[in-house]
Amino acid sequence: MELRTLRYFVAVAEELHFGRAAARLHMSQPPLSRAIKQLEADLGAALLHRSAAGVTLTPAGAVLLDEARALLDQADQVRVRVASAAGAATLTVGILADSTDRGGTRLAAAFRRRHLGVEVRVRETDLTDPTCGVRTGLVDIAVTRVPFDETGLTVHELRADPVGAVLRADDPLARRDRLTLADLAERRWFRFPEGTDPMWQSYWSGGEPREGPVVRAVQECIQAVLWNGTVGIAPLGDDLSAELAVVPLTDMAPSRVVAAWRAGGTNPLIRSFVEIATAAYRD
Repeated sequence: MELRTLRYFVAVAEELHFGRAAARLHMSQPPLSRAIKQLEADLGAALLHRSAAGVTLTPAGAVLLDEARALLDQADQVRVRVASAAGAATLTVGILADSTDRGGTRLAAAFRRRHLGVEVRVRETDLTDPTCGVRTGLVDIAVTRVPFDETGLTVHELRADPVGAVLRADDPLARRDRLTLADLAERRWFRFPEGTDPMWQSYWSGGEPREGPVVRAVQECIQAVLWNGTVGIAPLGDDLSAELAVVPLTDMAPSRVVAAWRAGGTNPLIRSFVEIATAAYRD
């Protein structure tokens, strides 16, 4: 069995859908289906039940899924140990500026425990690049937020955070238990510079064109609220100063924390990083 075929099978087994698995693997569905059928023939066992309702694992498929995950993880560890012995085990991680998420703290500790010999380089970016350098190849993987253009990237969701409007504490709306976007329609919002990913810009301006100051960093957003009464948006639970209030927005989609990397990325540490990050952000 080739490791590539096992990766194909794991994708199908986790997605339980050939179309989604093919998209995740950045390949078309017919060769994926042929590879799985050949794997079943090689093993002499049916691994999947296929029906109009979707795909489910057979008992043999469930066993192979556990074994395949272990084999793929072991293969990645071999690559990492060899690279470490050669003095070449590095991972460059992109993060958004002013990120104080406790999930990130847990991720760093857990990754360090598992990969003692790996040098992790962290590259912090401002709010104008939601991919944190992934698209331009400056980093191997990023922990960031969507939405943004995902063309050519693989994106794995880690957590979804409800969001609220950031207001000055003395703002009349700050006394409300909840708000809607319509409540803020006449207010000034912060904007990102020209050329920023339009999906990213649209989300943080509530899906509408807005007037207001142009900002590049989290602290600039906060200062715009404090000095000018501009509306900001932040995940609920963020630590902000006593001069600010965050009021839940009931009709705005959650902000999703994700790991993102270039499709076909070859750094063997990426798979392990995503696995550790998934656990760290779930706790």
